[in-house]
Formats: sequence, structure tokens, C-alpha cells
Amino acid sequence: MDQAKELRNLINNSQNFNIKNNLNARVITISSGKGGVGKSSFSVNLAIYLASLKKRVLIIDADFGLANIEVLLGIRPKYNFYHMIKGERNISEIVVDTDYGIKFISGGNGLRELSSINSTEIKYFIEQFEYLDKIADIIIIDTGAGISPSVTNFLMASDENIIVTTPEPTSFTDAYTLIKVMKEQNKFIDKLNIVINKADDKYEADRIFTKISYVCNKFLAINIQNIGYIPSDMALIKAIKQQKPAILAFPESDFSKAIREIGNRLLNEQQMSNNDGIKSFMQKLMRIFNK
Repeated sequence: MDQAKELRNLINNSQNFNIKNNLNARVITISSGKGGVGKSSFSVNLAIYLASLKKRVLIIDADFGLANIEVLLGIRPKYNFYHMIKGERNISEIVVDTDYGIKFISGGNGLRELSSINSTEIKYFIEQFEYLDKIADIIIIDTGAGISPSVTNFLMASDENIIVTTPEPTSFTDAYTLIKVMKEQNKFIDKLNIVINKADDKYEADRIFTKISYVCNKFLAINIQNIGYIPSDMALIKAIKQQKPAILAFPESDFSKAIREIGNRLLNEQQMSNNDGIKSFMQKLMRIFNK
């Protein structure tokens, strides 16, 4: 059996989003200092791989105005956060199934409303997220890029962040700027995860990580953790043109192998029992938005 078919079978056989009662979802926020670094492709392929390992995975697209996740998944949701905030739909009605064993929620323009809703709406909005804690093991939040509040607010609310960058000087410089802004907003941040994408090889990825790590440690007193690198790979470009996730279209590619290594590392580093869950995340986020 080819590996792509095997991955699909694993996903189809493992995914059962029935209600669970004992554990909160693990929330992983993925961001970048600038656009064009492959953040959304990383999020989608990572989610699909984690789903193949019998994890119930849901992606929230928190990139305002851009529908990158929708394009990569080949779906067009009818409802998003806006409809929930306005009371037109509950959260279960805006969760979308995909063909890849993962679930998806579109932020749409609704997330822009978070800073203007009243206390009653805030309470309703937060309570809705208890449902996601019950149906998902891992929730990946794909934020926008840059240092605007619409990005940093999500990072500040999350206990687990991954910053995606590339070897381009503008990219890793912007990644450092994003980390610096986070430190200015929360002096207690002392650890972040970094993924170096589009590297020529491991040597280049290690060199870039060393540069970022050095300045973060020296000037910000932050220890960043290298959780892996992703090599430049034409397979990803071909997969995007085909509108198929690379990890399924080209499972033996260098890109897919790197995604699997990062996914395994993430699962090995933190146990599910240590998570506060998406409801707690949203409580923190609302406090930040409404300061």
C-alpha cells in the first residue's frame, strides 16, 4: 500500500469526534513575522499528520480577511465566527468537516468584532468554546502574520506558540521583531518554539536558528526552542497547484518527512493532561481584546 493511501486510511479509521469528558484540548498557535513563509501550509499539513496518529484535530483560521486555509483545504464554509458572535449560529454549526479527517472553523470577519461586543455577548461567546474542548484533542490556530494586535493578541493568550520563519533576512528579522513585541507585552514569556521553513539544508536551518536564538537570549531573555526545519521542496509547490495537502499527495517528499518529524516531536514534548483548553484560551483572549 502506498504511504498516501495508508495515511488516508489512518485518518478515516481513527477520526471519531464524539464528545469526550476528561481532557481539555491542546491549543497550538502558529504565526510568523511576515507573510509568505509557508505558515498556513505548515498548519494544514501538520494537522493532517496529527490526525493520522489518531488525534482529533481542529484548525481555526484566525488570519483576518485571508482564506488561505480554506483554499488549501478546498472548502468554502457557509458560516464563520461572525455568525456565532451575532447569535445567528452556535459553535457546532460553524464547525466544518473536511476530506482529510480534520475539522475547521473560519474566523472570517467575525474576529474583528471581538473588541466591540458587550459583556453578555462575551459570556455567551466564551461558553460556546466548551464544546470544542469536548470534541478535539488538538486545536491549531493559524493567525495572521506581522505584529498587529490581531496577531499578537492570539499569541499572548496562548500557552504554546510556534513561530514560522525562513532563512531570508527580512523573514527572520521580522520573526525577531514579533518575539520582541510579545516580550514587551508580557515580560514573563520565556520560551517559544521556532520552525525554519524553506531551508536549503539542515546546516542553513541551524545557522538561522542560532542567530535568532542568540539575539532572543541576549536582548530579550527568551529561550527559543528549535522544533525542526522544513527543506525547500518542489513537492509542496506541486501539491498547492493540485490543491492537495503535500503530506498526502507526496508522502515520501522531504517536506512530508519534515512535517512528520515535527509532529512527532510536538507529541513527545507535551502530554494532553497539561492543557488548559480552548475555553480558557478564549477567556484570556477576550480579556486582552477588551483591555
